[in-house]
Formats: sequence, structure tokens, C-alpha cells
Amino acid sequence: MTELPDSLAEIVDDFAAVDGSDKLQLLLEFSRELAPLPAELEQDAMEPVPECQSPLFLSVDDSDPEHVRLHFSAPAEAPTTRGFASILHQGLDGHSAVTILGIPDDFYSALGLADAVSPLRLRGMSAMLARIKRHLRG
Repeated sequence: MTELPDSLAEIVDDFAAVDGSDKLQLLLEFSRELAPLPAELEQDAMEPVPECQSPLFLSVDDSDPEHVRLHFSAPAEAPTTRGFASILHQGLDGHSAVTILGIPDDFYSALGLADAVSPLRLRGMSAMLARIKRHLRG
């Protein structure tokens, strides 16, 4: 796998260190840690990600390509989607556009969630990363 930034590699390592239902518990913990939107950003101004099973909106601020800012919004009753968004936020927010574009499209497979989460939900995480990259490619 391509070299992941330390922040994302650490998350992948955390998931690799646990088994079975503990992976779901860790995903739930990430869902609770999803950063709130900044006051100046409203969900209506964000891009929807319809591939997700639950409503998810994202915003990519690449005004400083060396420090891309990512923002996500998902309802509290969608813990899997929120967990995926939180992983991407904690793992990629503040990194350069070049670094984010270098993330393998299937990096999430290293989280080992394929047995715990439906393929449809995993495609939602893939779609989030794909939309971020599409935005960065402009």
C-alpha cells in the first residue's frame, strides 16, 4: 500500500489491533468524535454524497493546497457514516492536496471492516474519498 500520512496510518493500525465486534465499537467511537461544522459553514452549502446510505455532506476547502480543510456533516443516528467521515477527517484534514490525492482509493480495506460492515456502506466511504479527490483535481 502507498505510504499513508501518519495520522491515517495510526487509525489503520488502531483498527488492525482489534478484532470482530471491537472494530464496530471503535467505529462507533470515531462517530462520536466527528468534529462539528465551523460556525461559518452551513450544511446547505456542502456537497451531498448520495452513495452513502445515510445523509452525508462534505466540504473541501483547498484555498491553501498545503493544508486542505475537510468538513463533514452526518446525522447522529447514522453512526457508521459518521464513523467513516470522522476517520477521513482525523486522518486527512490539514494535509496537502498532493498527500490526499496519493491515498489509495481502497485504503479503507486495511481497516478490516469488510466482515462487520456491508459492502454498500464501505462503498459510501470510498465515495467520500473519491469526491474529495475529485474536488482537489478541480
